[in-house]
Amino acid sequence: MKPLVNRWALVTGASRGIGQQVAQALAEEGCRLILHSRTLDATAPLADRLRSQGTHVHTVAAELSDSAAVLRLAAEVSALCGGTLDILYNNAALMTPYHADWLSVVPADYELSFRVNTIAPILLSNHFLPAMLAQGWGRIVNVTSGIKDQPELMAYAASKAALDKFVRDTAPKLAGTGVTMNLLDPGWLRTDLGGPNAPGAVESVLPGALVPVLATDGVSGRWVSAQDFAGV
Repeated sequence: MKPLVNRWALVTGASRGIGQQVAQALAEEGCRLILHSRTLDATAPLADRLRSQGTHVHTVAAELSDSAAVLRLAAEVSALCGGTLDILYNNAALMTPYHADWLSVVPADYELSFRVNTIAPILLSNHFLPAMLAQGWGRIVNVTSGIKDQPELMAYAASKAALDKFVRDTAPKLAGTGVTMNLLDPGWLRTDLGGPNAPGAVESVLPGALVPVLATDGVSGRWVSAQDFAGV
């Protein structure tokens, strides 16, 4: 029997790209899914397709730049899964504009990037962790980025670096609990966020994207590069 059968999983940003790939893969593992996007219409086609394959699916909507909306989303998800979410896949992210004049700080870009890419994942993680710890099992995966040496995209890069710090500093608290929190670097992929010139196909995020969910060694704070497993 597959180890994730009937586990409740929330995937944020599930309507397309990496989120859609992860949702499909979790469905194939037997998970019961909660798919997030900004609107319910955005995930409706995926939800219909997965239901036709026999997957138990709910859809939820929230604007992740609004912290109050994120907290409402968390409460809604808890109600849908009966109080305990098993898998949280914080995939949703926002790429701020490319600034060729990289010395020009744009406060609004930093504020928006941190709200979506850092604060929202932290709020969701902190909401679901207590129940995961109480049941002695849980998987939190925060999607990060290997971006570097591009100050033109510093608002995005800094928000991901802050998320990395959150994961690594939280990791020691989770040792021996049965709950893990890790980072997934999908690589530079051809998605709406990565753009059409990225070298990798979105499908190459698998099977690596499931490595931190399926791992049984209890290790947290790990950086998993999906491209290390591409083609496996």
